[in-house]
Amino acid sequence: MLAYIARRLASTVLVMGIVAVFVFLLLHLSPGDPAAIIAGDNATGEQIAGIRKQLGLDDALPVQFYRWLAAVLHGDLGISIFSNEPVAKLISQRIEPTLSLALMTLLIAVTLAVSFGVVAAWKVGSWVDRSLMVVSVLGFSVPVFVVGYMLIYVFSISLRWLPVQGYSPIDQGFGPWIERLILPSIALGLAYVALIARITRTSMLEVLAEDYIRTANAKGVATRSVLLKHALKNAGVPIITVIGIGVALLIGGVVITETVFNIPGVGRLVVDAISKRDYPIIQGVILIFSGVYVLVNLLVDLSYTLLDPRIRY
Repeated sequence: MLAYIARRLASTVLVMGIVAVFVFLLLHLSPGDPAAIIAGDNATGEQIAGIRKQLGLDDALPVQFYRWLAAVLHGDLGISIFSNEPVAKLISQRIEPTLSLALMTLLIAVTLAVSFGVVAAWKVGSWVDRSLMVVSVLGFSVPVFVVGYMLIYVFSISLRWLPVQGYSPIDQGFGPWIERLILPSIALGLAYVALIARITRTSMLEVLAEDYIRTANAKGVATRSVLLKHALKNAGVPIITVIGIGVALLIGGVVITETVFNIPGVGRLVVDAISKRDYPIIQGVILIFSGVYVLVNLLVDLSYTLLDPRIRY
């Protein structure tokens, strides 16, 4: 087990190294001269030269990469070109809304999806099963921004049950905080629910066909116990795997959701940075999001033995 953890940690470091190379090259792979793009069409040669010097673009590429990587390892993600603020500071100021939205989405999505998948497998072939699968297909097919605007129109404009947009910090009250997270969490989590529910249903159907499940039913074990204690636990490995993979959907959807609901999180920060060609912010956010995704998948791999004792590394 320890040897496996060491190997996985080594591979994680390797993956993050490759990600760092691509993130660094983001500035240099963009079409045209990055300094000229940042300076704008009306910039003078002196202004462009000043930006090139500020970004260190006059040095050799390996020198630039070494300097950038050394700064990143010390927690320095660079300075924003337009706000002249440290990128790490800008991200830390926006991390609470994004983290709140992501955790709320995970809670809602996993709870609903696993419940839907278990019920669909239990009632396989019935109208309940077909209805839940139709909802799953629709949830995976409709874009996040369409769902978001529909929810705003129904629950905010028509019914006036929930706020339209914005974010309220949790230190200003739990009620306003949760009210402004409900609609964006549902909009962001719908595709996630569809993905997990379908995998849960498939895994549960495979487990429910096993001999030990038929034996438990023959002995008169309660249906609830058979589904949750015996079947769901043994079907957990594929479910946990797809939850980890779905974090990529979650990270990508945060950008769109925060834009639709006007949430001042990291996603909005990225959108603003892209519109302004603020490369240090884009590089820093991509690097952090990639690290989170790699870490989640590492934890998923390590959780397999807890779900299935038969797995040995």
